[in-house]
Amino acid sequence: MIDRRSSPIDPAVRALITTCVPQINGCSFCVDINSATLLMCGTPPVKIEALSRWPESNLFDERERAALDYAKTMTHSGREAGGDLCTRLREHFDDDAIAELTGLIAFQNMSSKFNGALGVPPQGFCRLPGDGSMDSLRHRTWQA
Repeated sequence: MIDRRSSPIDPAVRALITTCVPQINGCSFCVDINSATLLMCGTPPVKIEALSRWPESNLFDERERAALDYAKTMTHSGREAGGDLCTRLREHFDDDAIAELTGLIAFQNMSSKFNGALGVPPQGFCRLPGDGSMDSLRHRTWQA
């Protein structure tokens, strides 16, 4: 079990990963619950709403982009995390952090595919202020 109190990955980056992976996999329940975690970590609602289009957004720093790119690569079967991606990861994360990040992404893939296959619906954990934009986020998936 990962002891999150001594994690080499800050909670907001972990929550970005655990929200991004189910967006790719189409699990609205996991997007809902993990978006709530992002809010609890202090992530601004506008950044949560931009997560499905993070490659085009200027709201994500280089460390977050490296982690999100790694999550995308691991989530899409048949892709290898080599070359430039490994270099970018190592610029921001040490070996322990990369091992934890890898486990987190693998677990979230299993969890979001399990919940998605069973059709577990969102439960309303994350309620962003405004005009109901979270409803569209829950049903939007990031496309490769």
